[in-house]
Amino acid sequence: MTDSIYKRVIIKIGGESLSNPGGIGIDPQRAEEVARRIAAIHAQEIEIGIVIGAGNLWRGIDGLAHGMDRARADQIGMLATVMNSLALADALEREGVVTRVQTAIEMRAIAEPYIRLRAMRHLEKGRVVIFGAGTGNPYFTTDTAAALRAAETGADLLIKATKVDGVYSDDPIKNPEARRFERLTYLEALNLQSHVMDSTAITLCMENQLPIIVLNLWKPGSLERVMRGESGGTYIGD
Repeated sequence: MTDSIYKRVIIKIGGESLSNPGGIGIDPQRAEEVARRIAAIHAQEIEIGIVIGAGNLWRGIDGLAHGMDRARADQIGMLATVMNSLALADALEREGVVTRVQTAIEMRAIAEPYIRLRAMRHLEKGRVVIFGAGTGNPYFTTDTAAALRAAETGADLLIKATKVDGVYSDDPIKNPEARRFERLTYLEALNLQSHVMDSTAITLCMENQLPIIVLNLWKPGSLERVMRGESGGTYIGD
């Protein structure tokens, strides 16, 4: 049996987590590493949904810099998240984890369309559900998609899995004296404007009283510690 204090969680992962050290493309070995970390908490009978970004394949901001239409740039990004979703699903299946990919934009030949009740049924059956194509709408980030899916499916927690171990007062890479926060209220997180999670996502979580934890995906055991209620990043909540 699990010793987790959470029953159902949604994990937001950046697309760069699947890439090589240069941050470009999909590296099967990195996908396997991510899958092993997720499989470790899945083995504790925790219901897991995942939203993954597309930064390793496409950055809409680059297209916008060349005058690209914003909606079209975002649509390309949504399609890129589906590629990442399929890669992660394959890695999870090879770890023995039954997985379903659901997409906000219908592409039935490769994935299920997103249907809330079906997604919840998959979660109840112990399947990891990967939500691709963001919200299905331009102008919304995958952070917001993760907050939306967490609220829709009644998740107990939204995890923002990054390469840093929480929210800092400044960029810890550029400023070694930056202070890490153990705990923040939603309003404090919004006022910080730290870019760890966009304001729309934080606001959606605040309105639904959904706690957020920002942690370092690559720190050994970080996900397991958080599931047990131990400190493992920055907690954002009431």
